[in-house]
Amino acid sequence: MVTLIHTLADHGDDVNCCAFSSSLLATCSLDKTLRLYSLNDFNELPYSPLKCHTYAVHCCCFSPSGHVLASCSTDGTTVLWNTQNGHILAVLNQPSGSPVRVCRFSPDSTYLVSGAADGTVVSWNMQTYKLFRCGSVKDGSLVACAFSPNGSIFVTGSSCGDLTVWDDKMRCLHSEKAHDLGITCCDFSSQPISGFELKYKCTLSGHSAPVLSCAFSYDGQMLVSGSVDKSVIVYEPNTGSILHTLTQHTRYVTTCAFSPNILLLATGSMDKTVNIWQFELKAHCQAGRPEDEPKQFIEDWSEEEVSLWLCAQGLKDLVSIFKMNNIDGKELLNLTKESLTDDLKIESLGLRSKVLRKIEELKVKVESLSSGIPDEFLCPITRELMKEPVIASGMYRNNIIFIKTC
Repeated sequence: MVTLIHTLADHGDDVNCCAFSSSLLATCSLDKTLRLYSLNDFNELPYSPLKCHTYAVHCCCFSPSGHVLASCSTDGTTVLWNTQNGHILAVLNQPSGSPVRVCRFSPDSTYLVSGAADGTVVSWNMQTYKLFRCGSVKDGSLVACAFSPNGSIFVTGSSCGDLTVWDDKMRCLHSEKAHDLGITCCDFSSQPISGFELKYKCTLSGHSAPVLSCAFSYDGQMLVSGSVDKSVIVYEPNTGSILHTLTQHTRYVTTCAFSPNILLLATGSMDKTVNIWQFELKAHCQAGRPEDEPKQFIEDWSEEEVSLWLCAQGLKDLVSIFKMNNIDGKELLNLTKESLTDDLKIESLGLRSKVLRKIEELKVKVESLSSGIPDEFLCPITRELMKEPVIASGMYRNNIIFIKTC
């Protein structure tokens, strides 16, 4: 299930792009501005809107750390912004002066790529803010760009329909006609890539009009697209099946983006609004590890595994808070009453108590696993090794109840 949780209506013209960091949402528009919002409450930041561009802003993206925001415009520039205060870090002028239609950071923040209407693609060094390499495609405007997860390659898409693959030295590895009427957007799944092979997989044809945007979820389990038909479709990418169709926008859907660490989706439109959607974690919880079979080294859990554990404990409402604060297995085991209150801002006494109780149960399981004694051999009350244990079973209505005694 997916729910519309917020609508932003601050732009004065078409919304062209939206992007997430771990704590912020950025949007840009034909009205020449960018706007920044906190993911805590979706309030606009005090220094927003950001104003520098003299013409429409076509694209925006965060650096992987979230400390820098890049925006590009018809005015031929790509501007780098400090997300802490909204100050301009650098203005990068496209060598040809052509309108810049797309910009993307490499996964390690070493480079920023900008693509222009004249087909030129420039790689900028993010340490010096200087031009690193420059290339170009034969025909059409560059309007789409995406890096592979490891940053070894990136692809660009043109208005002529060509998909071009480049390595990190700006050498063209491959180019082919992917769409007859032009490419409007492209994205990589988060799944690791080893080697390179461009091979057709399938065609998703859920929309009744041209597709303007697409994006994968952070875990690669969903693919979303926005269209001229005013709808947003969420697919299961392995099968191509449609999971959800969202029809809230009243004009063309020009952009869509998933949050990098929580199940939030932003969609922007020519209706001047940005809608924020939240997905239920039910499917993710069901795919997780059963509650009574924790991974042995809990301190090595990733943030995603902590999220799955929260779901199994009936605490899925806390997933976004834990992810926003980067709580992994080690941090989970070190949480205290004070940190839940002061750092994570969990106001409910009942929730705090439940979390602490579940963590204590988790620590007991860690101790039993590290001792080498299977949990079923320990008394559930005293946690001592049981002698001559007895398991009795009985039925109550249609349920089978198992009772372990010491």
